[in-house]
Amino acid sequence: MDLTKRAYTLAETLLSEPLPRRWSHSLGVAERARSLRPILGKDAELMEASAVLHDIGYSPQIACTGFHPLDGARFLRDQEAMDERVIRLVAHHSCALLEAEERGLREELETEFELERPELVDALIFCDMTTTPDGGCTTSRDRLAEIVERYGPETIVGRFIQRAAPEIHAAVGRVENQLAAAQAADQPT
Repeated sequence: MDLTKRAYTLAETLLSEPLPRRWSHSLGVAERARSLRPILGKDAELMEASAVLHDIGYSPQIACTGFHPLDGARFLRDQEAMDERVIRLVAHHSCALLEAEERGLREELETEFELERPELVDALIFCDMTTTPDGGCTTSRDRLAEIVERYGPETIVGRFIQRAAPEIHAAVGRVENQLAAAQAADQPT
């Protein structure tokens, strides 16, 4: 089974029934990943697989620490023998190191999982942080505001996302610039 098909099957199994809204979000994030094909080249399949799997750590079947990037990555590594690059992207998606720090888990995350290439980290931030909880498209500013409102500004997630906001917006901007450059290059002169 190819990487993306395997990723969709696994994510659907873990999320669709217990967490249908999270499943909708994951499908939307994967759709955003497909929109990045012009700038991802040979990494397009890797990004789509990572996108659909990025939130599996929320699944009640595998949640252990309560920190979904770490739980998801450990599951993919230990139970599924998933592609190592997918595992690293899931582990570090959307500035996870900052949230890990808030939770006292930064050392574990850093020790167990290396960072993936910066342009791929940016791409997954773009996909996740421009997708609503229901799978629609949004801006990173609206997405972060929604997260703070949903969790509260003084919660772990609220504090983390506010700290991460500058890097999230910068990553989204970098990806948008790459997309614009790719579109401009495709225009006839």
